Amino acid sequence: MSTVLKVLIADDEALARRRLTRLLGAMPNVTLVGEAENGEAVLQRVHQGGVDVVLLDIHMPGLTGVEAMQLFPSDGPYVIFCTAHPDHAVSAFDGGAVDYLLKPIEAPRLARALERAMERDAVDRFHAEKQRHAATPVAPALERLAVPTRQGVVLLAPQDITHAVIDGVLVTIHTTTQGKLLSDFTLQDLQDKLPPAMFERVHRRALLNMTHVRRLEPLETGGYLARTTLNETVEVSRQSARDLRKRLGLRKPADEDDSGT
Repeated sequence: MSTVLKVLIADDEALARRRLTRLLGAMPNVTLVGEAENGEAVLQRVHQGGVDVVLLDIHMPGLTGVEAMQLFPSDGPYVIFCTAHPDHAVSAFDGGAVDYLLKPIEAPRLARALERAMERDAVDRFHAEKQRHAATPVAPALERLAVPTRQGVVLLAPQDITHAVIDGVLVTIHTTTQGKLLSDFTLQDLQDKLPPAMFERVHRRALLNMTHVRRLEPLETGGYLARTTLNETVEVSRQSARDLRKRLGLRKPADEDDSGT
């Protein structure tokens, strides 16, 4: 990937394509290399080459965005989903998407997603170079997290983890498939092992899977109470709330000044 990102827009709605075109036009080091109105057109353009990133809608005529992504070549472009439907985030990240943006797309959030693509490219190139010079093949990364428990080692897919919190001296991992699991991992251990595109450190005592967040309820402290898909709540600290608003492209509250105090 060069220093100039070559971006393809794929959306069946002309209004959505125009909005993304306008946002990209105001960003440095980005060039628009084409538009597609359906999954088949996306695949055709991707196989022609010269695309670094696809801004991909989920619901399109014919192939869905997720289905189209699964047919990209192994050395194909990175994918940033731009959709009005939050319920496909798990399958999107499962398929290797860089980010998942909800419409209407805002410029700061789109810029951060494109930065993630550049960061992902740098990491991928580093590992590829490292592997080429390694004496032995590099083992592929585990797709599931191994969590030792008293009953044995539990293998968890990242998307099955809703959040993790410090409970006394141990960390409790909350899951959709295995209930609650006590772990000897620290929160930092988990954060290092889990996909950063999915998980956010929202408190010194909590790690949160953003794909499982149903609602963010404001607190008087300036933070949030995040309500998960299992209807559990996780406190988001005031400082983490600032970071979260940037990640989600939300405006800061009127009473929050630029000094961050």
